[in-house]
Order: sequence, then C-alpha cells, then structure tokens
Amino acid sequence: MGGPNLEIFKFGMYIMFPIAWMYYFGTNLENRFSVNDFWPKPESTNKIPFEREEIHGELERLKKRRLERRAKRLEMEAESGSKAGE
Repeated sequence: MGGPNLEIFKFGMYIMFPIAWMYYFGTNLENRFSVNDFWPKPESTNKIPFEREEIHGELERLKKRRLERRAKRLEMEAESGSKAGE
C-alpha cells in the first residue's frame, strides 16, 4: 500500500480537480465559447408598438396585408376553378 503521502496526494487531487475544472470553464466565457452573430441585431428584430397611434397603424398594415393575400388566394382559386372546368 501507499503511504500517508499518497493519501494526501489523492485527497488533494480529489479536491483540486473539480475546482480546476470549474475555473478553466468558468473564466473568459465570452471569448472561449461564443458564437459570432448568434443573437440578432436590435435593428433587425421586431419592434413592439406601445403608442396608440403605432398600434392602430400596425393593425391597419396587418389588415391590408391579410386582405391582399385573401384577394390573391381567391384569384388563384378562381383561375384553378376555370381551368378545371375547361
């Protein structure tokens, strides 16, 4: 068997290894484990309207977009219906 020095060394390793592991992976995280351009820029994200006028403007824009898509869909259905009837 080993002597008391071996037991002291093993105990020191048991204590120091997790501490060293946490220190290595816990320091300088921003540079070591970062992914460039992971989060979107504030300019390219959606902006939530807070003012009453902005909310009404956004609702009008969405309504206009919905109606345009509906008109396009109905037009495409009418074309496909007329082609099927030929």
